[in-house]
Amino acid sequence: MNAFAPRTPQAGADDPLRAELAELLPPPPVPEPTPERSRQLRYDVLRSALVAENGAKARTAGGTRAPRRRPRAGWIAAPAVACAVVAGVVVLAPGEPPAGTPGRVSVDRSASPDAVRVLSGAALAAASAPVPDVGAGGFVYVRSLVAFAGRSADGGPATLPPAHRREVWLSADGSRPGLLREAGAADAPLGAAEPPVYELDRRGAEPRRSGPATRVPSVTEPTHAYVAALPTDPDALLRLVRDGTRAGGGDADQRAFTAIGTLLAETWAPPKVTAALYRAAARIPGVTVLPSATDAAGREGVAVARTAHGEQTQWIFDRTTSAFLGQRTVLTETTSAGAAGTVLGVSAVLAKAAAPAAGVLPKG
Repeated sequence: MNAFAPRTPQAGADDPLRAELAELLPPPPVPEPTPERSRQLRYDVLRSALVAENGAKARTAGGTRAPRRRPRAGWIAAPAVACAVVAGVVVLAPGEPPAGTPGRVSVDRSASPDAVRVLSGAALAAASAPVPDVGAGGFVYVRSLVAFAGRSADGGPATLPPAHRREVWLSADGSRPGLLREAGAADAPLGAAEPPVYELDRRGAEPRRSGPATRVPSVTEPTHAYVAALPTDPDALLRLVRDGTRAGGGDADQRAFTAIGTLLAETWAPPKVTAALYRAAARIPGVTVLPSATDAAGREGVAVARTAHGEQTQWIFDRTTSAFLGQRTVLTETTSAGAAGTVLGVSAVLAKAAAPAAGVLPKG
């Protein structure tokens, strides 16, 4: 038995699904060339641009550093934000490629056989999980622990603060704003409507409100209804994820891997959709296995990972149940942001449930 392969459930998994997942195992991989590396980590590039633009705001009067603030959002709320200068501190939100780098899809490569086995086990476990019972007017509640590294706007290595509690409420049907609640920060709405649109019937007339510009659910701004309706065919699902993250720039395979990880971490999909997300990830080139990794709650497990632009994104799974535990992002190259092995971000998923309203905890 492969040492990396997690145990799969003995009950509740259908034989056709096992046969389908068995077909995912690819032939022995062909050695691939060394991937292209960006000249600098995106943190240095974005830091330079943002500090130049916001230099007057990046420091408090007298040259002293203001108290550090945590990022308003890490995953669902602002998936496109790679870093920001906040009160003199560059907050790093790992997982996004350098701005302006052309997209690239790897060709004639696949996830490693060990990674496919781990993801296949996770798909089997997900397929037999309970179905989310969230009404149309309800909310999906996700509680986790998270920590994101930050560095002074003046430079220096990134430092990772202690993990803090993060709670997310997502509207099931998208009709009402959700909520993000993090320790040490004010509550922030999620998926709220855009500012209202006003029209003028004639010159000099009173502006007339024509209604808000509503947000369209997407891969990067999902509602529960959107996630529940995702295709369960892994190839179709991977195409949809690629299309939905096309504007991100950088490595297209890494964008897809990161987006799927976000859906796994901060949404609650039906079992067949969750299984399809794992099976889609098994089709992404360059995904490998780590024998051991630890989430923000200190839980150790086996991980699948993908490396791009000098950093590695890891998904951590329970060895026994194949349950998704959390994620880590780690530098794989020594740069001004830190030495190789520096942790840029870590999370742990603690609970997923249905809630009656934003800000209201689930029963039980």
